[in-house]
Amino acid sequence: MSEQVPAQSGDSDAIDLSLRTPAERSRTFTGILVNTALANITTSYLWFALTFWVYLETRNVIATGVIGGAYMLLIALSSISFGTFVDRYRKLAVMRFAGAFTMVMFVLSGLMFLVTPEPALLDLAQPWFWIFTVIILVGAVVENLRNIALSTTVTILIEPDRRANANGLVGMVQGLMFIVTSVLSGLSVGLLGMGWTVVVAIVMTVLAFAHLLSLRLPEEVRAAASDAQGGFDLRGSWAAVMAISGLFALILFSTFNNFIGGVYMALMDPYGLEMFSVEMWGTVFAIGATGFILGGALIGKFGLGQNPLRTLLLAVAVMGLVGAVFTLREWAWLYIVGIWLYMALVPVVEAAEQTVIQKVVPLHRQGRVFGFAMAFESAAAPVTAFLIAPIAQFWLIPYARSADGAARLEPLLGEGTSRGIALVFLAAGTIMIVVAGIAFLTPVYRRVSASYAGSGAKETESENAATN
Repeated sequence: MSEQVPAQSGDSDAIDLSLRTPAERSRTFTGILVNTALANITTSYLWFALTFWVYLETRNVIATGVIGGAYMLLIALSSISFGTFVDRYRKLAVMRFAGAFTMVMFVLSGLMFLVTPEPALLDLAQPWFWIFTVIILVGAVVENLRNIALSTTVTILIEPDRRANANGLVGMVQGLMFIVTSVLSGLSVGLLGMGWTVVVAIVMTVLAFAHLLSLRLPEEVRAAASDAQGGFDLRGSWAAVMAISGLFALILFSTFNNFIGGVYMALMDPYGLEMFSVEMWGTVFAIGATGFILGGALIGKFGLGQNPLRTLLLAVAVMGLVGAVFTLREWAWLYIVGIWLYMALVPVVEAAEQTVIQKVVPLHRQGRVFGFAMAFESAAAPVTAFLIAPIAQFWLIPYARSADGAARLEPLLGEGTSRGIALVFLAAGTIMIVVAGIAFLTPVYRRVSASYAGSGAKETESENAATN
């Protein structure tokens, strides 16, 4: 007979962990993780392809910046609602709704591509480009509802002392997603064109949804009793965050990496596509994304240490250093190594935040806390993307390519056609280092660290009492 593991306070009537052993629950989590990976691969594949296709056809970084920024902005605007739905409904039902919605939106995008002439779709002055883009982005954004639900299934299915490792596996799977989608997207756009790329995305979405229907989560007997109200419980989300001392600061710390993420969103693809062909750029990005797998695998093996918040800030500081130096010269190997190191650190930041929240926040509030965190952090990227793309397009890139600008930048950034973009990367990375250093000195950092340690001690005492 399996050992009964108590659910978190307030959730015991909805979660029955005695139905299966930890090993059986872990296998279910693996199935959910694999399914989420397949769904994320699909949405990222189509989103990457859209970005590549638009830039190659228009050579306009404003267009790519708007696409990337709009994606993150839509996530920021919708994440509170996503978290509310996750708290109010059973997690597997939420995942199935997200899968069905994304499937419908991708089918609509395929129909629109079929009936609209391609030149009209690529005319930024016409509404068809923006309608086509929004349909794809909305489908991809709703898919992120699954990611919030996935974080709560870690709490339901995984033992407390293994959650950091499970979160590392989530990061490793996301790294695999980057590798597969970057290669497939580049090859698909270069060899098949955008039309067949949409068709492939539709087929993959249907397969992911069919697999999702076969999964079961018996531990969640019913949705936990929640104080979430309506479809957009901002007040409840804020209250859930503020109920835990220092939790808002943790979210703020995690936002640091999204600052430079917005810069990358707007300018990384244009920089890479100036250096490589679209087919080669997809492969290059895939090589860099293997760092994501290694970072996640190391967390899955070793965890995050006794203080995940300290690990998070150290990772952010190193991210800033990488971002400042990986385009100092227009060398392909330097760019690839920089992408690889940056990707290796992303799972550390994400897993650290998730591990702390899973330990200090009750399950019936985790959806709104994860949703609030996603909204807050996602808002940082579009701000920088929308700001940086026009500055780079109209000022920095022309200046760096002028005779005077090239001469002034050469001692610091060397020669090349993308020195304006390199200057943006250098400034963003330097700011990241400074901000992370300041965060280490704040009283809030010490409070959050102490809160995590205290929650861990209480959880251990509770488990010991349950087994005696």
